[in-house]
Amino acid sequence: MDFPVDPNEFLRLQTIEELAVKKHLPDETVDRITAFARARFDVPICLVTLVEADRQLFLSRQGLDVDQTPRSASFCTHTILASAVFVVPDARKDDRFRDNPLVTGEPFIRFYAGAPLVYRDEIRLGALCLIDRKPRTFSRGEQAELMMLADAVVSIVAARAFGLPEPDLSLALSG
Repeated sequence: MDFPVDPNEFLRLQTIEELAVKKHLPDETVDRITAFARARFDVPICLVTLVEADRQLFLSRQGLDVDQTPRSASFCTHTILASAVFVVPDARKDDRFRDNPLVTGEPFIRFYAGAPLVYRDEIRLGALCLIDRKPRTFSRGEQAELMMLADAVVSIVAARAFGLPEPDLSLALSG
């Protein structure tokens, strides 16, 4: 493997399977969150990813036409190892990413901010991420907002998995 792996990788992958997230694709409610986040943070690309063993699958995507990428090229693989929002202000200046095919080629990632989708017991399923084609900064307040939206995504995933009513997103989606 040429990417970092969560110490609880087996349990993380098992949980993804148990939640059966993929059977609810596409999800209109998650799409509302990514559309809101894309506009709120003024970025060309916003994704919700599910980080699997060898790929990241996009549960929702705004501004990108592919539905998955190899995990080896995934910024979100790094996000799921973090307990907070993972920010890369300029991927060209970051040794971990400067030669990444998503930086050197389409979609030409420069800025990345990803909030882990943290399920119970600190299991990180994937990320809600923002991507820009130009370098930028990301304040603590913006990080807190992104994390709140990621928590809303996790609430939706859990509700779908257990047949619960859809959570009220009015607070999360109020600008």
